[in-house]
Amino acid sequence: MQYEIIGGQLPAVRCILAAGETMITEKGSMCWMTPNMKMETSTNGGLGKALGRMLSKESMFQNRYTAQGGEGEITFASSFPGSILAVEISPGHEMVVQKSAFLASETTVELSVAFQKKLGSGFFGGEGFIMQKLSGSGIAFIEVDGFAVEYELQAGQQMIVDTGYLAMMTAGCRMEVQTVPGVKNALFGGEGLFNTVITGPGKIVLQTMPISAVAGNIIPFIPSK
Repeated sequence: MQYEIIGGQLPAVRCILAAGETMITEKGSMCWMTPNMKMETSTNGGLGKALGRMLSKESMFQNRYTAQGGEGEITFASSFPGSILAVEISPGHEMVVQKSAFLASETTVELSVAFQKKLGSGFFGGEGFIMQKLSGSGIAFIEVDGFAVEYELQAGQQMIVDTGYLAMMTAGCRMEVQTVPGVKNALFGGEGLFNTVITGPGKIVLQTMPISAVAGNIIPFIPSK
């Protein structure tokens, strides 16, 4: 597979597949393709994996697109202004991503559920108790809300992240939640009651415009009935 990320802040990824090559996607993100791309919809792994994807707010079904009779082209578009990242997945380099971040991948990449070990991380951390884990091997394309900022954390090094700003991290990172120190800070600081603390070693990707923050800023301007 060859690919090109296009579109700037309204991104899409254009993929060129050799005959017989297949890609998978979790949702209706295909925006155009050549006529020789064959589409099939399946649970891709059985009912158990389908239910797991549903828990992470993805579709129970996956679409498979295969180039037939020669080279084929297919393009997948992001659902929100931001960035698309091409991530190389391999054994020992699994990634954990926010819900609905998965756009498409080669069929050798496996999408499963990643539960946060501490309930507080899920209920108050903003990223959710259930996230998505990418394992196996191959290239996966990930949606990021806004601009993507990457950090490589050393063992024990931490980053404090506001709710919703964590897009992705390597599976070796640890996520916890801490309360904002000081009653006055928590009640009047405007940053909420909790922050997410990510501890290395590993890579984290932060996003500058989480859709949850955008929605929160728009709601006050929507006229009530």
